[in-house]
Amino acid sequence: MDSIMRAAGDLLGTELSDPVDLGGSRRSTVLRCRTAGGDSVIVKSFSGEPGGLRGFASEAAGLSLGLAGPGLLGVDATVPLVVMADLGDAPSLADVLLERDPEAAAEGLLIWARGLGRLAAGSVRRRADLARLWARYGGGMRAPGDEPWMEENATALFTRLTETGVAVPSGLAGELEEIRTVVEKEYPAFTPGDTCADNNLLTPEGLRLIDFEVACFQSVFLTAAYCRMPFATCWCVFRIPAGLAREVEDAFRAEVVAAYPDLAEEAVWQAGMRRAIAIWTVFTTAHLLPRTAQDGPTHRTRRPAPTRRQVLRHRWETAGTIEEYPAFAETMRLLLREVAGRWRETPPLPVYPAFAGGETG
Repeated sequence: MDSIMRAAGDLLGTELSDPVDLGGSRRSTVLRCRTAGGDSVIVKSFSGEPGGLRGFASEAAGLSLGLAGPGLLGVDATVPLVVMADLGDAPSLADVLLERDPEAAAEGLLIWARGLGRLAAGSVRRRADLARLWARYGGGMRAPGDEPWMEENATALFTRLTETGVAVPSGLAGELEEIRTVVEKEYPAFTPGDTCADNNLLTPEGLRLIDFEVACFQSVFLTAAYCRMPFATCWCVFRIPAGLAREVEDAFRAEVVAAYPDLAEEAVWQAGMRRAIAIWTVFTTAHLLPRTAQDGPTHRTRRPAPTRRQVLRHRWETAGTIEEYPAFAETMRLLLREVAGRWRETPPLPVYPAFAGGETG
């Protein structure tokens, strides 16, 4: 910790003190530090392992775009670390969803959806800028947007089906390839990469995003799907009341049509959303299914949190309705019947605690 503060202080030209560990991950350490002038800054230092170096390059490049998130105060590629403006103790979207104030939670969701939509719409001409910044910080590594993660998850899905004894429906491989090919080409926009509920801060100045470790350009539908699923890659997954969920999705869509007018067409929008839901359901199945032999919460410490089985069953129920890809839909129904059917004591996924007092349609 001392070496991180010294390096960050040298970068800023001031002495840093009073570090507070804000968590981080296996790849990173995040500290709130006090400057000699009495201000506070956030220092995020990354490990020297490949995952840490990729996270650093994405964070530095994504924040350097200046489209979202805290202000970037400095980058040191030798440590490596970034220093950011301190956004204070603003609540995250997860905080308000897990509390008991339905009005605050609904307002937070709408602020989040509009903010993400504006970010996507305002970013479409900045793809070359992100590529240039990645080249500066990436050290020759492949950028997140170039990783074959969808193919890798599809391969992992077939492995999971074999492991659980679920027969693979004929045509599934071709459908997943078709979905991936379309999603990789349609309506690209910038994303920090993980717009999980606790990575979205509701500040007095509006929505601010944190965690840019997988910043990239990808189909706008992959972000829009977070509104409907909700939160495709997050631990904080409960249901949003149906009427509010539609309002949240419409709020996102109203912003992105400014950049992509085609998205005003209902057929275009719904088809894109179904493909994105399929992509994220494959992702979730590949990553969570091996961890369901012994069920447990999706987060190590935060409560309330759903269980892994609850999230998977909810995802499979949603994806099982995508009938334009019949082999995929049948796969989801098989997982529900042959895998989730054995989870006798797993209750359905409830609504977020903020809306538990009276769900509305």
